[in-house]
Amino acid sequence: MELSIDVLVILFFVALAAGFIDAIAGGGGMLTVPALLSVGIPPAQALATNKLQSSFGSFSASWYFVRNGLVNLKQMRLAIGCTFAGSAIGAVLVQYIDASVLTSLIPILLVCISLYFLLSPNIGTGGGTPKLSEAAFAFSVGTSIGFYDGFFGPGTGSFFTICFVVIAQLGLVEATARTKVLNFTSNIAALILFILAGLPVWKVGLIMAVGGFMGARLGAHVVISKGQRFIRPMVVIMSMGMAIKLLWQQHPQWFQLVF
Repeated sequence: MELSIDVLVILFFVALAAGFIDAIAGGGGMLTVPALLSVGIPPAQALATNKLQSSFGSFSASWYFVRNGLVNLKQMRLAIGCTFAGSAIGAVLVQYIDASVLTSLIPILLVCISLYFLLSPNIGTGGGTPKLSEAAFAFSVGTSIGFYDGFFGPGTGSFFTICFVVIAQLGLVEATARTKVLNFTSNIAALILFILAGLPVWKVGLIMAVGGFMGARLGAHVVISKGQRFIRPMVVIMSMGMAIKLLWQQHPQWFQLVF
């Protein structure tokens, strides 16, 4: 499909903002997917194109964290493999299974995550004893959240981060860094299947990918330079924002009564 230069420029800057937000707290798809739909791209192609551009953003942030020593890829190789497998399975099964149960459950979980970060002043300081071994964490958390990302998606970054903080007992900066690596892994697994199905709009996706790459690089720098005091409120804001957005889509009448 052909889009005007003006529209492509706008999508570039939307992806730039989304990449920045996503590198810090996740939830960049809240900006990019509606933007893609608003310019007339059909839903299936919009989701595939979003995976294309977000893969570049998550790669940019992941690579920055690896270069700065926050992530040891060798140590994470099992979690990466499990996440990839889970995401691929989810992306296949979503074509045959109704995801309506998740649409009702996920907003509740996102609200719980935001409240947990908001009301726990010492969360994310790290240094505690992990509640699972690296292998058990990889098979349980990596596979299940990877599956969720391939199957449904919203809030994946928040779910990975809370698991790294609560279960692996990591500091919030290191948890965010590892989250981006697994986010990139699940993005790539789903993207491969979308490409095989011929769904991405390549011109749009690659232009947005440049914006997402740049935004994620800036966001990753902020994670390292600002640390927990910046990440924590962003996780709360984005988790709550995603919950409200999902509830709006499911129950618009609730918001009509309020407003």
